[in-house]
Amino acid sequence: MSARENVAANFDRPILLIYLALMFMGWANIYSAAYDPDHASIFDQSKEYGKQAVWMGISLLLGTGILLIRGELFREGAYLVYGLVLLLLAAVLVVGKEVNGAKAWFGVGSFGIQPAEFAKFATALALSRYLAGLKALIDLRSRITAGAIILAPVALIMLQPDTGTALVSGAFILVLYREGLSGNILLLAILAAVLSILSLIVKGATFGLPFTEATLSGDLFLIALITIFAVLGWFVVRNLVLKRHRRRFYGLIIFGWLGSAAFIGSVDYAFEKVLAPHQRDRILVMLGQMEDPQGLGYNVKQSQTAIGSGGFSGKGYLEGTLTKFKYVPMQSTDFIFCTVGEEWGFIGTSFVVIIFTVLILRIIQISDRQRSKFTRIYAYCVASIFFLHLMINVGMTIGLAPVIGIPLPFFSYGGSSMMGFTILLGILLRLDAERLSQLR
Repeated sequence: MSARENVAANFDRPILLIYLALMFMGWANIYSAAYDPDHASIFDQSKEYGKQAVWMGISLLLGTGILLIRGELFREGAYLVYGLVLLLLAAVLVVGKEVNGAKAWFGVGSFGIQPAEFAKFATALALSRYLAGLKALIDLRSRITAGAIILAPVALIMLQPDTGTALVSGAFILVLYREGLSGNILLLAILAAVLSILSLIVKGATFGLPFTEATLSGDLFLIALITIFAVLGWFVVRNLVLKRHRRRFYGLIIFGWLGSAAFIGSVDYAFEKVLAPHQRDRILVMLGQMEDPQGLGYNVKQSQTAIGSGGFSGKGYLEGTLTKFKYVPMQSTDFIFCTVGEEWGFIGTSFVVIIFTVLILRIIQISDRQRSKFTRIYAYCVASIFFLHLMINVGMTIGLAPVIGIPLPFFSYGGSSMMGFTILLGILLRLDAERLSQLR
């Protein structure tokens, strides 16, 4: 039997087992988080756990269907899928249902479909198709095109607005770096993040300066700090760098100073004009720049309390008091991890993090054994998306990341998220199963 005919025998069983384990573990935790003794049946459609059972069934059927599709069709149809998802993202802005201030859902009875969740696999396919056709990501045109593929759905998602889902696209930076993007650009992105945080920290500081606008004083402080580093850089280059390289280095210092000053202004504008008030308040509370008299950090505090109360081995399944009496808002969606912490303790939370880590490492291992560049890049996209979701979701439940509404894959309640992650893994499994017959 040829490799092409023996595709079924080549499916990666560890990924399948981890996928099923995470799905049913997530369902069990949703049942606990939303448990109602008057609706004890786990299939009760009036409760979240009953609806999640339906989404699980749909996802399993969807995943099975994907595994039956020839892998080449995913590569050839990557741009078509990407275009269709962009149309859905545009359509939801017109006919979508508004939920929690975001027009991001298509209403289907008591269920809802969020097209932004499908943008992840669509972008991964389109980006993989484009990068697979390049020898390397080295020229400006290719970088701009790759950036446009990533940012087009981000722009539409921000219009909803759904900042959390849009930020997930940051995962693709890791893919671009893996495919040849200069490390200097990655370093620049890290420095930009640091500068953004610094600008918010000193935003309300006056430093004793005689200005009525605290923001102006904070910005002047940052600009002064940048100037000091520029002067230090000038002395270094004057004494250590060869004369023929000095002019170029001076130009970089001046460009960096002007760019940093402009970036500070853009951070202020984005913070005040783009983010919603509750998002701004949550970030400021997390950075310690704002008191919390109205309980803006209530979710995080309750989540931390729930996780801490679980101790080493937890209180036991369905025995979490904070979870049972609904003290943690959104405990079946964004804060589902606190349910794990309270009921299963350090052992349970460690196990969940470990199994996600094993999944990500296995995906990376799969990517490294591919003959097809398209499949290899797609696998890196999948690994990066899961990595970012895990880091941010767990981080925000323990107070290390701002609350921006990113679900924990297969654990958080939600059909769109469940289907989106199923499609991500399903396509990868199908492509990997054909690795022995791949030519490009």
